Amino acid sequence: MRLPGLGGWHEDPLWSYVYPWLVEHDRVGGAAWRAGTGSDLALLRATADEIGTLPRGARVLDVPTGSGVALRGLRPGQGIDYVAADISPTMLGRARAAATRLGVSDQVTTVPADVGALPFADASFDLVISLTGLHCFPDPRRAIAEMARVLAPGASLTGSSLFTDTGPRYELLRRVGTRAGILGPMCTSTEAVTWLRESGCRDVDLTLHGGIGYFHATKQEDRG
Repeated sequence: MRLPGLGGWHEDPLWSYVYPWLVEHDRVGGAAWRAGTGSDLALLRATADEIGTLPRGARVLDVPTGSGVALRGLRPGQGIDYVAADISPTMLGRARAAATRLGVSDQVTTVPADVGALPFADASFDLVISLTGLHCFPDPRRAIAEMARVLAPGASLTGSSLFTDTGPRYELLRRVGTRAGILGPMCTSTEAVTWLRESGCRDVDLTLHGGIGYFHATKQEDRG
């Protein structure tokens, strides 16, 4: 049974307001994030910062974009093609608003998309980023396969997620999130690493910090 008043992603969940607020308010938000997840918001911001290192003309896929938290890594005038994808029209609207507020809307295109069947060609992105998203997907294995499929050889897949093997301290967090309809079945960090490798990624790194894991992998380059 879903917890009342919180809502799932096809609705307008309360968490979709709380999460970006926490990210934008370093002192209070950072303390609340540490109390709830045992992790540091600076790690999430550092993950998004990889976007800002890309050269002009690069293509980025942000899925699920949610309220556009990862957009903070995009620099005004950077000259890249940033695709913000999400299954929720409400989240896409918020991402567009965030892009405008941050002065990067000229680089951002919002696309309705199901991560289990991404509407993009193989090897079409230079970076795929998924901040606090993998734990929301109904089939995380399929999501990883699809994100890796659209990744160009030699390019990176990076992000963060709750994982189910982070200990009993975070069990309540996972249960509440599941009851609220904002978390999917999730997976262990070991499963995520295995699926990344199965999907053609190498140099797979996944580091647990509190209840959250931060991952980074590189798509295997073609050997012709």
